[in-house]
Amino acid sequence: MNRKDFATRLGLLGACPFIIQRLSGSELLPATQDQDEKYKALLGQKQFVENWLSDLLDSMEKHTDRSTREKIVGGCGVACYERHQFKKDIAIAGKGDLDKLIAAYKKNFEIWKEDNKVHIRYGEVSNQCYCPAANYRPSKQDDIHCECTRNTHKTVFEAALGRSFKVDVVESLRRGGKTCHFIVYLT
Repeated sequence: MNRKDFATRLGLLGACPFIIQRLSGSELLPATQDQDEKYKALLGQKQFVENWLSDLLDSMEKHTDRSTREKIVGGCGVACYERHQFKKDIAIAGKGDLDKLIAAYKKNFEIWKEDNKVHIRYGEVSNQCYCPAANYRPSKQDDIHCECTRNTHKTVFEAALGRSFKVDVVESLRRGGKTCHFIVYLT
């Protein structure tokens, strides 16, 4: 792909026009029919992925038991931890020390310790689920998608403190709550 094509694709994804101009080495061109077609193609691909994900989760619900679904979706939560550096940075900052881990979490979440539990909450009220993969699906009373986030927090704690933890979903937007709230059991 040449620089001009690359710059055009950046534009379709919402990149800054000044950056596109610098990368392409040319003056900005007005939108063309070709760009509109590429944008429509991208929207079509997005819709395809959304439909495919819905089909996959619906099929899992129809053909597997809850425990199996929790393991599969939970594996996505572990992979999400591995994929996103800010999640690993929380674990690194809290390595070997619960108080440091809580301090690192506070940069992104409400978190507090209560007896032998640590609460992680996404604010008192949240406007939407923070997972882009979940935002295009209708929520359900016992939404399996929350197992992904539960396992992400479990993985952060285990990576930081070097042992296994139980984590529960107390409340989530996808399950009809006003926010997402998890409890990590320390004992």
